[in-house]
Amino acid sequence: MIALSLTEIAGLVGGQPHDIPDPDLKVTGPVVIDSREVRPGSLFAALPGERVDGHDFARKAIEAGATAVLAARPVGTADAPVPAIVVPDVIAAMGALARAVVERLDATVVALTGSAGKTSTKDLIAQLLQRRGPTVWTPGSLNNEIGLPLTAMSADEATLHLVLEMGARGKGHIRYLATLTPPRIGLVLNVGTAHIGEFGGREQIAEAKGELVEALPPAEEGGVAVLNADDPLVRAMMSRTKARTVLFGEAEDADVRAGNVRLADGGRPAFTLHTPTGCSEVTMRLYGEHHVSNALAAAAVAHELGMSVDEIAVALSEAGQLSRWRMEVTERSDGVTVVNDAYNANPESMRAALRALVAMGAATPGRRTWAVLGQMAELGEESLAEHDAVGRLAVRLNVSKLVAVGGQEAAWLDMGAKNEGSWGEESVHVSDVRAAVDLLRSELRPGDVVLVKASRSVGLERLAQALLDGEGEVSGRWA
Repeated sequence: MIALSLTEIAGLVGGQPHDIPDPDLKVTGPVVIDSREVRPGSLFAALPGERVDGHDFARKAIEAGATAVLAARPVGTADAPVPAIVVPDVIAAMGALARAVVERLDATVVALTGSAGKTSTKDLIAQLLQRRGPTVWTPGSLNNEIGLPLTAMSADEATLHLVLEMGARGKGHIRYLATLTPPRIGLVLNVGTAHIGEFGGREQIAEAKGELVEALPPAEEGGVAVLNADDPLVRAMMSRTKARTVLFGEAEDADVRAGNVRLADGGRPAFTLHTPTGCSEVTMRLYGEHHVSNALAAAAVAHELGMSVDEIAVALSEAGQLSRWRMEVTERSDGVTVVNDAYNANPESMRAALRALVAMGAATPGRRTWAVLGQMAELGEESLAEHDAVGRLAVRLNVSKLVAVGGQEAAWLDMGAKNEGSWGEESVHVSDVRAAVDLLRSELRPGDVVLVKASRSVGLERLAQALLDGEGEVSGRWA
């Protein structure tokens, strides 16, 4: 973080210093919310939680080298003082401090949102922009009112690009995040059905996602809205912004578009990248045709920031997956390939993952494909229909075997497959991770490709790890 004194921080967040021996002492390390991550010079933000209260770890953080604690109450005693800045709301104070840090940066802030593909696209943008200079980006999916400030505060004077993923659980969330880290470039990937149970419909989701383009500066001040030309709800956001708009996609009028899209090398997408300044060939390392749209979005941002089409094409062709459990492909010594895409799931990402699985299997004649799927959460009244549809799609795509893991939603996946025409043991419903692992260990054979995917709450990443660990134990409450 940019070095700030405790006096400066207290003023920026509206806090009161407590037990601070030297108010000119500076925070020179990262802001952290886990005392185990404290480094010398850190600021420890004590967040209250349902199970653990960060205030209980304040002294431990100081002993580990933290300069002070950002807290909602004094955390020391007369006999054992703990330097702290006390604020009414720790999360709000983190946001205020993030805003102050960003205002001191000479960096371009790029923010992105969408129903699917945010993290993969953010990782691509980061890998492209890194080639132009120091870049800070959201780790994993830390895209809420806690994760976004933590990322922003990790930037320093050398940072040229700050790439921030923004998530939303309802209207107003993205608007608030944009006030903390005002973006110059805003990217909206798509409007799907993720969290539809919370929002109420795709139109409501579009309303929330479009808050990002509304927050951009006008075109004459450098604001740029990068929008998906292939998604009508995203394209319609052109009318909601004063920023200059750049369209990406496969549509003919897209400013940055893909031509001759194909899958090569076992499911890796290849295409011709067209930009206003020329075209170049791209063959990606990532798996699945859905990454073409992600790559075009990243290319549009990079092009706006001065990268040439050839630079972009090379960077896209060399880019890997930075975040775990997102189409993470590992080949076992016996030739079985495990695709761990278990970080999260929604109907759009499920369909994309199934198509990627089939493409990987088709690369070698006779190769069997396994879809090990679990619940897609937060779908509300659409849950039965969406799970049924995914089960049906697995059959239509000719996936060799569907293993539905879990309770009611898994039963709906299995029901959809059977109603679509699955016969015999092509589709099976098992109650938990252990049963799935036992089934797979007994039936997998060399050359098989296994996709593991569900919403994060299901914890299917443990199933994927168990398959890679051989006879390792499956632990946790789903075992």
